[in-house]
Amino acid sequence: MPDITWEDPFCAEGNSCFRLGTDTEGNGYIAVAGHEDTYLTDTVDALRTLIRDIKAGKADHLL
Repeated sequence: MPDITWEDPFCAEGNSCFRLGTDTEGNGYIAVAGHEDTYLTDTVDALRTLIRDIKAGKADHLL
C-alpha cells in the first residue's frame, strides 16, 4: 500500500462519510471512512473535480 496521508473524514447527511488522501507522488485517493484499505486513486485534479461536483449536488446520489 502506498504511503497515504488521509484528511479528516467528510460526512454528508446520514452515514455518508469519505476521506481524501494524497501521497508523495502527487496521486489523490478517496475512500469510505473506516475502509481506507479499499480506495479509488486518480490524479488529484480528477478527484478534486469529482468532490466539487458531489458537493455542488451534481452527483449527490453517489453519497
